[in-house]
Amino acid sequence: MVPESKYPARWWHALDDGRVQCDLCPRDCRLHEGQRGLCFVRRMEGGRMVLTTYGRSSGFCVDPIEKKPLNQFYPGSSVLSFGTAGCNLACKFCQNWDISKSREMDTLMDAATPEAIALAAERLGCKSVAFTYNDPVIFAEYAMDTADACHAKGIQTVAVTAGYVHPEPRREFFTRIDAANVDLKAFTEDFYFKLTGAHLQPVLDTLVYLVKETNVWTEITTLLIPGKNDSDAEIEAECSWIRDRLGRDVPLHFSAFHPDWKMRDVPPTPSETLTRARDIALRTGLRYVYTGNVHDEAGGSTYCPSCGELVIRRDWYDIRAYALDAKGACTHCGAQLAGRYEKFDRPFGRQRIPVRLEARA
Repeated sequence: MVPESKYPARWWHALDDGRVQCDLCPRDCRLHEGQRGLCFVRRMEGGRMVLTTYGRSSGFCVDPIEKKPLNQFYPGSSVLSFGTAGCNLACKFCQNWDISKSREMDTLMDAATPEAIALAAERLGCKSVAFTYNDPVIFAEYAMDTADACHAKGIQTVAVTAGYVHPEPRREFFTRIDAANVDLKAFTEDFYFKLTGAHLQPVLDTLVYLVKETNVWTEITTLLIPGKNDSDAEIEAECSWIRDRLGRDVPLHFSAFHPDWKMRDVPPTPSETLTRARDIALRTGLRYVYTGNVHDEAGGSTYCPSCGELVIRRDWYDIRAYALDAKGACTHCGAQLAGRYEKFDRPFGRQRIPVRLEARA
């Protein structure tokens, strides 16, 4: 068992009635002494707020970057992935509920300093480190320190996030991030309120901020749930908003739902739904649209938006053909693709490697 952390948290203020208010995300949790926020990892203790999961992880794995999913951020590279416990959303369909909904701190079996994580990523030959499995917004202090340690070694950083965060911490957090995949869980306020316990607008604000005001490479994922957010009208509305507010070059991933957590009575997403959604997105004018959680070579591959040629052929997370130069230009027509690229060598492939870290560097 790893002892619970009592790391001083940021982004809070004291209230006149003796409570403290968390200023990290739009929930604005107001806490009495000893009480935890909805995320479960930020607590009032001794009149201040502490982060209880600093230096504590639910485990480390080396993954293909496409698993995040990021298809246009150094394709074929490997990423050291980790998360903690807790979450600031209450998604009834959570696919990582054993981690994100954990109320047992004993499930955090690995401890590691930011420096130890950066050293491990360097030793393992990882291009990047990903804060994932649960939302890194809630362990932002730990993620930011880890990002600083990674950047000191030339290692990139990735955030897999729901984007539910206030503007000030959002700005500070994303100055340390090189790429993000944002879960846009649906495109209606009704869905967000009823199925996630949150609101849509702050997520849209985060997306606009990332794409328009930062250099963070951004991709979007929408998990399509049968009967909940998979209508043609909603998909078209989402894609039109992305085109008009973010631009045609922001990659969009449609992924398949499987029954889990508190939505076990809803059937899995048919692969035909993902294909339909991808077709709608392409017709709307988005240039890079992918399908995920299903075997769909066409939907997982990248095509040049200029000449239409296949430039990255993927089978699941395996890259089987690659036709881009070191700067990401199409070798067929010379057009530059959006994304981050380097000289392509041997892809990491489909493997997933669990890793145990030393607690300290």
